[in-house]
Amino acid sequence: MPVMKTTLQPTDWREGRRLRAWDLHQQGWSQKQIAIALGVTQGAVSQWIARGRAGGAVGLRNRSHPGATPKLTQEQRERLPDLLKRGAEAYGFVGDVWTQARIASVIKREFDVRYHPDHIGRLLHAIGWSVQKPIERATERNDAAIERWCSEKWPAIKKKPKTRIVRSSG
Repeated sequence: MPVMKTTLQPTDWREGRRLRAWDLHQQGWSQKQIAIALGVTQGAVSQWIARGRAGGAVGLRNRSHPGATPKLTQEQRERLPDLLKRGAEAYGFVGDVWTQARIASVIKREFDVRYHPDHIGRLLHAIGWSVQKPIERATERNDAAIERWCSEKWPAIKKKPKTRIVRSSG
């Protein structure tokens, strides 16, 4: 029987193993012989051969796994940054800080789509936003007084390095 080689180059070792199994099957090897030669189960070889019969060597290539379809349409995802730019207080929240739970609430209100707050970070990343933690500062903080202290008082009390006397060795 003539040797039939696939012309496809594998993208990884698993794909290469499937393509090799298909080549061996084309050469007349039994599924049991292929399984022993490649160190896999006969069930795996059976599935690969079925994929090969259905789609040839191309059917044995790695398949992309697109995942679940997005809950928000592309148009809704494009509108989301504009909604968030209005600020959290525009939606009745106290304080103008966005949290994942607040964003999930706005998405439910605006689009009638429910997102778990833990998944909002992934959604924000997909639209080019990042989750940021607010800087917590005391409300009594006086930035002008801090700046004045740093420029006037600190230099006066800061330790200065001792000057070293360099002696010649000659």
